[in-house]
Amino acid sequence: MPTPHDSASAPPAGHRRGRGTDPAAVEEFPVWLEVNGTPTVTWMCTPDQLEELVIGWLHGEGYITAVSQVQLRPCATDLGFWADIPAAQVAEVAAERRRPVLASGCGAVSTFLADPASIQPQPGRGAPPDVTSLRQRFKELFALGSRYQDTGGVHAAALTDGNALSHHAEDIGRHNAVDKVLGAALLAGHPVEGLGLLVTGRISAELAFKAARARLAWVATPSVPSTLAVEVARRSGMTLIGRAVSGTPQLHAHDRP
Repeated sequence: MPTPHDSASAPPAGHRRGRGTDPAAVEEFPVWLEVNGTPTVTWMCTPDQLEELVIGWLHGEGYITAVSQVQLRPCATDLGFWADIPAAQVAEVAAERRRPVLASGCGAVSTFLADPASIQPQPGRGAPPDVTSLRQRFKELFALGSRYQDTGGVHAAALTDGNALSHHAEDIGRHNAVDKVLGAALLAGHPVEGLGLLVTGRISAELAFKAARARLAWVATPSVPSTLAVEVARRSGMTLIGRAVSGTPQLHAHDRP
């Protein structure tokens, strides 16, 4: 059985991106995942960096904490994956009895975002960056966006230490882009705790929860966070930065040292 590193990140033949075929539209395909033989999720997403998407999502949903905990097999004829995960870990997720949530940014998800009190209080994860540097970091993020330059119809995300970007991704869904960058870091063996995350869209609660589970220090956006995202960040010891490219960035800081 192949390891995640043996899996294909690109779509199979017949589904590969056709940039330039319709510059007025952005690609969107369904990609499915089965966990231990059970249909688990189908994403509507941009069809590349799919292995990264799967790994990042499994991490964000609590199925895995490391790549070594999953065996991933891509479907050769369709956009889909089979994931084999120790039964005990899957049982832990099932035992949480999560209720489906029609999330603001990505449709139906299985999570406990509706109850921010489920997040255990944690100490601060590190200071946010000098906000005057964020305009340059976002300029670099947008410059990396080939699909954004083609269509303007996608979101982007990247991890950063405040000085340089890493693991950039684009996707039709901002939550997918975040899963892709976190998955890419996990696959590369790069620790993410204490890093920052740049996102191009609104910081929703589900996005904040993914960042909190990854133990990121802060998340920044040119847009704004939702009120529930602010609560998730406050409880998890994370800082959110809204209107990050404006002259007056807004910091939503946690209230613990």
